[in-house]
Amino acid sequence: MLDTARYWVGFTLVPGIGPVRLRRLLDHFGDIERAWRADPHHYARAGLDAKLAEALVAARGRVDLDEQMRRIARHGVDILTWDDSRYPERLKHIYASPSVLYLKGEILPQDDWSIAVIGTRRASIYGKQVTEQLVAGLVANHITILSGLARGIDSYAHQACLDAGGRTIAVLGSGLDVIYPPENARLARRIIDNGALLSEYPLGTKPDANNFPQRNRIVSGMSLGTLVVEGDTGSGAMLTAGFALDQGREVFAVPGSIFHHTSKGTNKLIQRGAAKLVVTAQDILEELNLTMAPQQMEMRELLPENPAEAAVLRALSVEPVHIDEICRASGLAISEVSASLAMMELKGMVKHLGGMNYVLGQARRAK
Repeated sequence: MLDTARYWVGFTLVPGIGPVRLRRLLDHFGDIERAWRADPHHYARAGLDAKLAEALVAARGRVDLDEQMRRIARHGVDILTWDDSRYPERLKHIYASPSVLYLKGEILPQDDWSIAVIGTRRASIYGKQVTEQLVAGLVANHITILSGLARGIDSYAHQACLDAGGRTIAVLGSGLDVIYPPENARLARRIIDNGALLSEYPLGTKPDANNFPQRNRIVSGMSLGTLVVEGDTGSGAMLTAGFALDQGREVFAVPGSIFHHTSKGTNKLIQRGAAKLVVTAQDILEELNLTMAPQQMEMRELLPENPAEAAVLRALSVEPVHIDEICRASGLAISEVSASLAMMELKGMVKHLGGMNYVLGQARRAK
């Protein structure tokens, strides 16, 4: 992976080559290095127009990939790509998932149990209090909190999570060496020690307004569900809620005063039936089948009896997974997966929901 990381980084430095176009290049050339080093005449066959092909060739001549990797290392940044087993599995399946994630800190298996908490930058006292209360309740149930490090609700969510002793992940709309807003630099350092900072943008990228909508799709895409605390209609929070709905995620909203503009968006989501009304953290936990999250995490720590069980276990989460998908993810034959699932269900390690869909179950430790 280290040998090819430079080419993934190189493509993030080419204007106009986003995840969708890079996927076409990979499909055509077979791997990232061949795509980067290809004869310029072959780019047209891969679907690039003349202007983009020219920009790519120019970038190849301009960018010193070795220096880019040295710079990344100096900043203590790690690189996750589509080919990396550490890349968040849930994010991998959204439309136009980032080809590269720049990472400071660490993403752990327990971060699969995550909720995005978002809202207005101009939070009311009510919004701050609600955020602190709901986040504390989620953290008490071992839920990781995702947000965007923005002023207002985002910052309160990260802070409340850390104060409660939880894990939190912040997704930036800038390079990881450009913390925005700057007053959150200390908060960002705390997050690195108790979670991670993430960005799809190369080091040195400024916090341009166009970056934040793209950032929001990552926040919702990594999460089991998105909680909107406060937000006006047409706000960034509403855009993130829209991404979550498009991605098939649950959306939750806190009701607010009909007289306050920061509650117009959340109230509208509830009114339209696009979001479930939330009063307590328990409302979210029950809706997402997360009331047993601590026990499910404990179960993941159990040692499987054989490699087949281990492979099946890695393919499961708190969300229903069809047996066909378990076969694809594990690389095992359906007969082997079926036998493993039957035995694991008897031990309480998995739960069958019907229709050949399975989730992690509650297991007891061997005495």
